[in-house]
Amino acid sequence: MTTFDKREEGFEKKFALDSELKFKAESRRNKAVAEWAGAKLGLTGDALEAYVKDVRKADLAEKGDEDVFRKVKADLTAKGIAVDDTEIRSVMANALAKAVVDLESAKG
Repeated sequence: MTTFDKREEGFEKKFALDSELKFKAESRRNKAVAEWAGAKLGLTGDALEAYVKDVRKADLAEKGDEDVFRKVKADLTAKGIAVDDTEIRSVMANALAKAVVDLESAKG
């Protein structure tokens, strides 16, 4: 298990009792990950917004984050964009951490 996986797991446990806050953090993470991947794909405007929606829908496919990871990885690979798995997971973990901090500071 990587440091990023441990960080993400820690944040998930912290919000296990508050599903609404957890949902919001993951939704923000998915948007940030989609924007990152969309930039690599050269998407802008309406195409980028549609991609963000697609990534958010992908998160509903199954429990956990693997569905989002697989979608982003497949989309990048389909366009011939080589991105290491650890880079995607790092972006996902950092985006989740930022979302949690943003939501916690908005509460206070």
